[in-house]
Amino acid sequence: MVVMLAPNGAQTLLIDADDTLWENNIYFERAIAKFISFLNHREYSREQVRLVLNDVERDSILKHGYGLHSFAHSLVETFEKLSVDPITPESHERIHSFAHQIADHPVEVLPGVPETLDYLCGKHHLILMTKGHPAEQSGKVERSGLKEYFSAVEIVAEKDLPTYRSVISKYELATDLTWMVGNSPKSDINPALAAGLNAVFVPHDNTWILEHEELAGAPPAQRLLTVDYFSDLMKHF
Repeated sequence: MVVMLAPNGAQTLLIDADDTLWENNIYFERAIAKFISFLNHREYSREQVRLVLNDVERDSILKHGYGLHSFAHSLVETFEKLSVDPITPESHERIHSFAHQIADHPVEVLPGVPETLDYLCGKHHLILMTKGHPAEQSGKVERSGLKEYFSAVEIVAEKDLPTYRSVISKYELATDLTWMVGNSPKSDINPALAAGLNAVFVPHDNTWILEHEELAGAPPAQRLLTVDYFSDLMKHF
């Protein structure tokens, strides 16, 4: 599939950050593995503990949003739910350390991303659109070295239909010439299509389980493209 361009060739690409431009969820998965080993539940399997944590995280997101503070809160609450022993100051500190170690990890840009952004920004209008804690996300954007490729950075609390409509309005985007590029069906693809945008799905092997959702089909007037790698965008744009 080759994308049909506007007369001047320029389109707008809204591009996700975590697990699209750089690694993110793998660090949370490693922290969760350490937490489950630390909990060492006598009856629940690792898979059962993870299911409890998933439920706790869903509730925590509603109360605390995304980010390391919310994640640490979820780990502590899961420990309190499942541990037969009361949580001590020492165990509390240890659990928090699993989350805070993530903050110390360098930003690991995915292969081909800088070259692809360099190519795309010369032809199109790029906006980085990421959800999460503003300070955490802006810090990653700065450390990634990729900010120069984008004309704007949008850090939002949630990527849902109202948010996409708000961004469309803010930047006066032509929906038929605007694409959302990302790895999450739940946050990047499905709500963008619902808002009237086109979308590019870039699968990631370690997409967060809470971002899993069946990929919606594109309505007749819109387009949905699936690529294997971020660098494949250069073949289509």
